[in-house]
Amino acid sequence: MKYVLGIDIGTGSVKAVSVDLQCKSFETSQQYYSFNSPKPGYHEQDPEQIWAAFLESIKEIIIKIGSQPLAISLSSAMHSLLAVDKDCKPLSTMMTWADSRSSDIAKRLSDSAEGLAIYNDTGTPLHAMSPLCKLIWIKENQPELLNKAHKFISIKEYLWYKLFQEYKIDHSIASCTGLFDINKLTWHKSALALIGINNNVLSEPVPTDYTKEFNGTSQNPELGFLQAGIQFVIGASDGCLANLASMANKPGVAVMTIGTSGAIRIASKTPLPNEKSMPFSYILDRETFICGGPINNGGITLQWWLKNITEGKPTEESYDQLFKQIGEVPAGSSGLIFLPYLTGERAPIWDSESCGTFFGVKLQHGQQHFSRAVLEGVCYAMRDVLDTVQQNAEPITQINISGGFVKSDIWVQTLADITAKKLVVVQTEDASSVGAAFLAMKTLNLIQEYPTSNYANLKTIEPNPINSKIYSENFTIFRLLYSNLKETMHQFYQMNN
Repeated sequence: MKYVLGIDIGTGSVKAVSVDLQCKSFETSQQYYSFNSPKPGYHEQDPEQIWAAFLESIKEIIIKIGSQPLAISLSSAMHSLLAVDKDCKPLSTMMTWADSRSSDIAKRLSDSAEGLAIYNDTGTPLHAMSPLCKLIWIKENQPELLNKAHKFISIKEYLWYKLFQEYKIDHSIASCTGLFDINKLTWHKSALALIGINNNVLSEPVPTDYTKEFNGTSQNPELGFLQAGIQFVIGASDGCLANLASMANKPGVAVMTIGTSGAIRIASKTPLPNEKSMPFSYILDRETFICGGPINNGGITLQWWLKNITEGKPTEESYDQLFKQIGEVPAGSSGLIFLPYLTGERAPIWDSESCGTFFGVKLQHGQQHFSRAVLEGVCYAMRDVLDTVQQNAEPITQINISGGFVKSDIWVQTLADITAKKLVVVQTEDASSVGAAFLAMKTLNLIQEYPTSNYANLKTIEPNPINSKIYSENFTIFRLLYSNLKETMHQFYQMNN
């Protein structure tokens, strides 16, 4: 059977998905691995564990199907950083996107004209997640590692070297580093100068359709289960490829995902910089940028609330009870508003010192009002990012949604009412892996255009105009609350940390 294999190298697992030549996925393999957090703010992984999981996922798919893939295409989590020697042996553990030890550096850059100029050129928000901030942290705290390293690379580059013994980075992953000029498609001189490095310690940037043919086991004995002739496509980042699989690679349609965290992404022909709210502008291909913003506090916020109002670990039944309780309260939670910044926040405020806050509490409010306010707070945060992204983009007429939250009718309707947008449930399982496969298929001329959907066959949720009016007024207060409380939050953070 002819198929293409899309592989997503995530933070917690590798997920491989086989896609046939009719663009239908049919087999999957998921291999998990762990992370370490030896100190507060540290989030590290062993790249060899990820390499082993990568190989195992390919092997399992081949065994399930009984034949080799025509091509293998790679998706990857963004913002990882690994120092290696001349033989690509790790000199340290790998820092993931969640590593926040450089948060003070990010704040310092955000307050400088030089930092903002770098943001405008690179499209990467000035945040601890970015390799730019991580490398400055290494310079200031581990200068011996900066001097010793032959290369600083991401996890995808590490796997690509293990496959082909060459240092290449796709334009998509490069555009997430804060080190890459997304207009000139070259490493950014001022960013490198801040760190004190040159482009020799970074990989060669290549387009996301860069392809290399596997020529047999002479390249690496661990790859003996693969046949010569398989085409490897370097692919793009997970967020960009998720947009592709979610049928939102054209302007006017946004993708909104809510899992533990959340994100909003739209396709654009040009970057969409905004120095105040710092949306990202990452490269999908030669013609398309994927722009948007991530939030920290998605499903984790509901999980936190549920743990505090029920006994034991949250279950599917306890979530059902929570949503039933929320449905008994009218839109607006009777004047109660929640800022959901339990773990600080990324877009659009980029403030790791912000915190969660209930506002408007009165004697009339019971547990059910607080429950609804928590849900609405997450949706307000997503609306905040959406409004930021829309400022310089083409009008958004539709939002394609995916993630665990789509199972809750009350959550989805609340989101539609707060955003005042039509939502379409495009629950593309394993979207990043599938998007990687689609990219390879188009690159190899197995398809002429990316797949589209007949939206008439998909579940659509329209906003309730009466609720949307209530939420519009409350959202104004929601945004004012953060700006009015910002300095107090920072003062309180310093007192308690």
